[in-house]
Amino acid sequence: MKGIRGISQLSRRFYAAARTSQSLAQPLAGVKLSPGAAHSSQDVHVTKLPSGLVIASLENYSPASKIGVFIKAGCRYETPDNQGVTHLLRLASSLTTKGASSFKICRGVEAVGGSLSVTSSRENMVYTVDCLRDDIDTVMEYLINVTTAPEFRPWEVTELTPRVKLDKAQAAQSAEIGVIEGLHDMAYKNALCNSLYCPDHMVGNIHADHLHQYVQNNFTSARMALVGLGVDHAVLKQVGEQFLNIRSGVGTTGAKAQFRGGEVRQTNNNSLVHSAVVSQSAAAGTGEALAFSVLQHLLGAGPHVKRGSNTSSKLGHGVAKATTDPFDVSAFNANYSDSGMFGIYTISQAAAAGDVIKAAVGQVKAVADGGVTAADLTRAKAQLKADFLMSLETSEGLLEAMGTQALANGSYRTSAEISKDIDNVSLTDVANAAKKFVSGKKAMASNGNLMKTPFVDEI
Repeated sequence: MKGIRGISQLSRRFYAAARTSQSLAQPLAGVKLSPGAAHSSQDVHVTKLPSGLVIASLENYSPASKIGVFIKAGCRYETPDNQGVTHLLRLASSLTTKGASSFKICRGVEAVGGSLSVTSSRENMVYTVDCLRDDIDTVMEYLINVTTAPEFRPWEVTELTPRVKLDKAQAAQSAEIGVIEGLHDMAYKNALCNSLYCPDHMVGNIHADHLHQYVQNNFTSARMALVGLGVDHAVLKQVGEQFLNIRSGVGTTGAKAQFRGGEVRQTNNNSLVHSAVVSQSAAAGTGEALAFSVLQHLLGAGPHVKRGSNTSSKLGHGVAKATTDPFDVSAFNANYSDSGMFGIYTISQAAAAGDVIKAAVGQVKAVADGGVTAADLTRAKAQLKADFLMSLETSEGLLEAMGTQALANGSYRTSAEISKDIDNVSLTDVANAAKKFVSGKKAMASNGNLMKTPFVDEI
């Protein structure tokens, strides 16, 4: 693709310069940088273009690069007429585009040892490529083709139907997925109630026109962020200016999420009962959301070591007093741009489900009544900061953090700034968060043999 050539050469020069340095803390010490590469420190740099497109990058001088296009096009923006379209979009990432055939995309990425993947949440879709720094120009060409010039040939879209059915069959085998999907369906009236998977009645009924219209309405520059690791910011900005200024406007606004509460019960013969009880919490990026995150770790966010006992969990200690049967319990916390859910998630034997659920909810009530010490709060903050900082240790976690912040706020807050905000959460903030759960309208989803599982109004 004309205009992208030269990316790899420029990046190679930066990496070669870094290799001659004694320390990666100052990778370009003593080297005079060109005006287009004025950043010598390993900081995240963010630029917002007049079109609304956000460019975020971290030049970490790694021999491998990772680049993602984040788009506000998750399933919450689907309508009753195109429900399931984002599921098809995930599977359509390697279909023929106006600039490359499906075969060329597959073989071209594999030939350089790279990968192209697509993930989606209820709010965003993320197209990601991984490659060696020398091959950025090659994989970037395919990434731009996939995100800006899809063709969606009708026969290729039709051939995706068996894969949609396979995805749904695999998801149906997971009790956890069933509970989480059912929870969102019951908890919200609109937007966030949409499933990540294509509904049964729409399987085979999503056509090329649906995909074209959804991309036209949602894949606009103002709804995109181009994020890179191991690539120079000036180069990434140039790519964004030339190839991702594709459509103006803000696209589909989408409805504001409305929490309503409710209950869904998926009865079957499974011996284990999965159950989640939640109420509305806070939108992502707010101080209240941080308080709920601290509360989650104070109660117990689950073991951090495989098959660990999670000995510091208040939920675990409280439930252990109510039953001798094996169980697993953790605090559930999900935050979105305009809403959130907080509660407890339990896995137990069918006979003990009622005792486990009620005991877990009782622990949240105890926190709301002031049953928290300063030592508990300090431990929870330390665990939350450790989780957050460890998530940034992987390229996947760092790219996601950069992309979600750039897309939501057009900026990036450092780990030090976020850690300071966590330190500022008080006992009162945590108690108020717990009180909001206790007094709020509840939503509940359960899966398994539910003979002994209480209804939401019995908790």
